[in-house]
Amino acid sequence: MQIAFETVSVVGLGYIGLPTAAVMASRGLNVIGVEVSLRAVGSINSGRAHFFEPELDALVKKAVDEGRLRAVTRPEPAEAFIIAVPTPVDRDHSPDLSYVEAAGTSIAPVLRRGNLIILESTSPVGTTEMLARRLAALRPDLKFPLGQESEPDILMAYCPERIIPGQMITELIHNDRILGGLTPRSAKAAAALYSSFVQGQLVPTSGRTAEMVKLSENAFRDVNIAFANELSKICDRFGIDPWEVIELANHHPRVAILKPGPGVGGHCIAVDPWFIIHAAEDLSPLMQAARQVNDSKPPYVVERVRAMTRSCDRIACLGLAYKADTDDLRESPAVQVATALALDRAGELLVVEPNQTQLPEVLSELGARQVELEQALAEADVLVLLVDHRQFRNLDPAALSGKRVYDARGIWPRYRSVRPEEARLTLRAVS
Repeated sequence: MQIAFETVSVVGLGYIGLPTAAVMASRGLNVIGVEVSLRAVGSINSGRAHFFEPELDALVKKAVDEGRLRAVTRPEPAEAFIIAVPTPVDRDHSPDLSYVEAAGTSIAPVLRRGNLIILESTSPVGTTEMLARRLAALRPDLKFPLGQESEPDILMAYCPERIIPGQMITELIHNDRILGGLTPRSAKAAAALYSSFVQGQLVPTSGRTAEMVKLSENAFRDVNIAFANELSKICDRFGIDPWEVIELANHHPRVAILKPGPGVGGHCIAVDPWFIIHAAEDLSPLMQAARQVNDSKPPYVVERVRAMTRSCDRIACLGLAYKADTDDLRESPAVQVATALALDRAGELLVVEPNQTQLPEVLSELGARQVELEQALAEADVLVLLVDHRQFRNLDPAALSGKRVYDARGIWPRYRSVRPEEARLTLRAVS
């Protein structure tokens, strides 16, 4: 079987798939991207990324111009297939693997002996094996790594990504990768593919272990963020600046508390712990508590803002993305806060999001108005800082004069703690 690759198919050209496809193309591989969105396909084939990420537009344009990258709506034959499709959770927080199943169904007709299939989508433990069984049923003429096959026709591995918006290209190249082969040869084949562009360490293991590693990484971060968010509420009660508390506590050589915020967003940390909880509910009370703490933070922020507003105040929410200096709104707590304020306000809600050209539909329908930062500063009575975008971090503090400010990110020291009169009232209430 071959372990050299010339043509790779990336199924799913979203926040993970497109950067991966563009980087591989920049290393000389021929990449066929498969995407169901006609808008995304058209954008990519014209040499443009369909979302914002530093360096990505230039990489896509170069790859397309050189004929190394093209987007299609149906899979075509290739030596390797990377599946990078969404894996959301349902309303009851159970995993939705329909996109993974659909991706497997779509590539089944074009598979050939010697192909490598890599699942990158964050998935519950056992998903790669499930995909192998599904493909085996669709292609009985091929042998898949199902445990009893010592020399399967198709190699399969689970290789989770570890990148964040704003640094995707750098992290795709430099971060270590876990290679969870369903067979040892599958892991070696995955290493051969990733070594074409990854400069970090390539670490082989089993498929199930790799799936659990990815979930563990994000569940760990969720628990740590929950501690910071819970601590911030307690500091609020006593009129203490939580960011100062954390900064000083972190002088301890074995303490590294994270910074609090308005909640947890993104498609990873806010979602992945549920995959573990769903599979082992009786063994995961800490992870469940962390999810409850982080999910409770947006409503807490809303209540704090309500407490400082007056009837018919004009409120400006600064930022909607879940992470600074990106346009990524997935699971964003800032969107939750803005939506709640739009739902219960008699006055007007202004929104400043420098990385988006239009508001989410729910906010538009509720009458929110997108404006530039200068207009928000001129018109708003209350400023609610939800995302620490560069434009907000660099703002002259004098521009906040005369405004009531709620800083959920701790970037403006003067507005980070409870006002003294509020602290006195709170202390009397708990004494």
